[in-house]
Amino acid sequence: MAQPVTHLCAHDLTSMHYRDANLVEDLIGKRTFSEVMFMQIMNRAPRPVDMRIIDAVLITLMEHGLTPSAIATRLIYMSAPENLQGAVASGLLAVGSQFVGTMENCAALLDRIIAADDPEAMAREIATQARQTRAHLPGFGHHLHKPDDPRAVKLLALTEAETELPGKHVRALRLLAAAVDEVYGRHITINATGAVAAMLGEIGVPGSLMRGFAVISRAAGLVAHIAEEQTDPAGRFIWETIDHAIPYAGKGSSANALTPQKSAAASPSGDGAAA
Repeated sequence: MAQPVTHLCAHDLTSMHYRDANLVEDLIGKRTFSEVMFMQIMNRAPRPVDMRIIDAVLITLMEHGLTPSAIATRLIYMSAPENLQGAVASGLLAVGSQFVGTMENCAALLDRIIAADDPEAMAREIATQARQTRAHLPGFGHHLHKPDDPRAVKLLALTEAETELPGKHVRALRLLAAAVDEVYGRHITINATGAVAAMLGEIGVPGSLMRGFAVISRAAGLVAHIAEEQTDPAGRFIWETIDHAIPYAGKGSSANALTPQKSAAASPSGDGAAA
């Protein structure tokens, strides 16, 4: 078995390197966080177009309001305010196939279309299979934004304006969108993560790493939720709202069952009065 190596970082008594760049002499004060992040992940120097795409993606994915990731972060922070990183980590666990992380799944579909001898036929096949199986089609649909997701409209317009990019991922997404509308018999919007899948594909990010950019972006948004929780807390309100809204349906006597107010006050750990 070959000896494993790393190309990411090295240090000695007087210096530290990120890949081949000297941290002190080449990076600090000379490069932005986004540039160094890209260099570390992609192992190449970023072009200006790469940075425009990456920054647009990171800004888009950073904040989505009180979705499951933000709720998880606020509740964990309410429970353990000494553990900020644990609260952020709990929210990041919600980045997946239903929220924020769906660009990875969409990218796999775009790769199939790009690799096909007949891209239009492949797009129709994907759309038809999704409808027949009633499967969720990653990158499409939004419960709030209709008829189109304004974020996706803006992101795709920005990407298509970049003449340096090959355009094949965006074209594949457009083909799939047309096939989806045809097969479903109605217009279904491309959502933000669908646009992000095409954007990141255009600058060479493999589908297997795309969710990582969502994690990086969402971490910043979750720190913002913690900052707001410190000054204008919502965690206890979320907890108490759920405690009141979901009734007890067991066989125990309602006369003996603790009400939500009594339950909080009777907590043996004193959590009912904490935070």
